[in-house]
Amino acid sequence: MSSLEYGPSDLGAYGEPRIEGQASAGAGPMNTLERVAQLVRTCTDCPLGRGRTNAVPGEGNPQAEVMFIGEGPGYQEDRQGRPFVGPAGKLLEGLLASIGSHRDDVFIANMVKCRPPENRDPSSAEMAACTKYLDRQIELVNPKLIVTLGRFAFGRYFPGEGITKARGILREKDGRKIFPVLHPAAVLRREELRPTMIEDFRAISEILEGGIEDSGMEPVVTTPEAPQPAQLSFVAAPGPAAIMVAQAETSTVNVEEAPRPEQLTLF
Repeated sequence: MSSLEYGPSDLGAYGEPRIEGQASAGAGPMNTLERVAQLVRTCTDCPLGRGRTNAVPGEGNPQAEVMFIGEGPGYQEDRQGRPFVGPAGKLLEGLLASIGSHRDDVFIANMVKCRPPENRDPSSAEMAACTKYLDRQIELVNPKLIVTLGRFAFGRYFPGEGITKARGILREKDGRKIFPVLHPAAVLRREELRPTMIEDFRAISEILEGGIEDSGMEPVVTTPEAPQPAQLSFVAAPGPAAIMVAQAETSTVNVEEAPRPEQLTLF
């Protein structure tokens, strides 16, 4: 049955009302992360599917304690079909290394699975079309902590709130711990935000070790002289040059991703 033969009253794989054209989600139950990825790669539920080079389902440890949720694929991600592989991804990897982790230890996904044209902001309809995939990925991974990267991912859980004031504050929503941080691309544009980002990643380590429990607490503030908090329980301690990857990144996005200042709005 083609996507055009599905009506708005049909039900998807989990009994949810399916919008017109949402045939791909009903092609079979999303019982595994690989099945979700297969459906994402063939999805045509919104116009973004027509302009992509590759869909970007997400990747990482299927039993990850931490799940990172970003906004959407950029130029490099669209070319490679993998999340966070451009300059922002390299910064993210450096930040993970600074707390003794690696991208293979966590799960990384995005609000939308295909690159918006010219890296524009994803529309509400486009994010809604991808929600079924992200919801199922969260259910399957069942992370101990969700770290939202930037305003769009944070707005999924707390719409209307500004990321600048909310970042670094552990929250809880629908039984899950949510920890909002700035998007790495924002740090690449504004170098003065780098210490804030490093502080927030150190707090991730403390949360996983049980050092930060209360929802709504004030942002964690650390200083360069402060001792390092306990490392993530599922990885080895970082090497002495772990943070250097993050520090080596340029302070601007690459040429292909540059024409998108609105993506990096912090409030």
